[in-house]
Amino acid sequence: MSTPPHLVTPPVIIAATPVRPLAAPQPAIAPSLPPVCTVDLMTLDGSAIFGAQWKTKEAKIIEVPAIPDAMPEFTTTYDIEPHAGDAGFDDTAWPIILPTALAAKRGGGKVSFLWYRTLLTIPPRIGTFEPAGAKVVLALCVDDYAEIWVNGDLPRAAGRPSPATIQGFNMPQRLVLSDAVAPGETFQIAVFGINGPISAAPANTVWFREARIEFF
Repeated sequence: MSTPPHLVTPPVIIAATPVRPLAAPQPAIAPSLPPVCTVDLMTLDGSAIFGAQWKTKEAKIIEVPAIPDAMPEFTTTYDIEPHAGDAGFDDTAWPIILPTALAAKRGGGKVSFLWYRTLLTIPPRIGTFEPAGAKVVLALCVDDYAEIWVNGDLPRAAGRPSPATIQGFNMPQRLVLSDAVAPGETFQIAVFGINGPISAAPANTVWFREARIEFF
């Protein structure tokens, strides 16, 4: 009786996938240590330290043509108006609100979006604290979600922690504005507040739970 030939299965070779470079540098992560100086932006005195003048406007969903490579059955899609995070955006016609009014519950509920904008200017001193060379962090918590634009940019990197993007349901966001700030340096802040969960279209509103500047 002959012995059947011994079959050897050829090895499966899986080619390594080339590492694709990130589209943008990984956003900086705020320190976990207690800050050496904290300023509450939801108070008159706190916002005044940075010359902040808060403005707000509701954002609307509008129908627009689909992107060029969309499947044929998708001829239209949706966008928001205005795009108030863009560099050079003109908000001169927007109503001014007091810092204390950041806690006001705005919007009509359901699927609702609010923009909040202000320019922050770093002062030479805050009491006895001198900010020059300090790391500065913008700490916000918006009910229910927020995206934070700084100087016309939404800092983010795919697959990496990106504090400027949605972090979770009513979750705080702490965004590094500068690793070594200079007096007189300015930051144009545009916060896109989102009512949520979006698919639940809840009967609540958009408002700030907290807004601070932290120095380390």
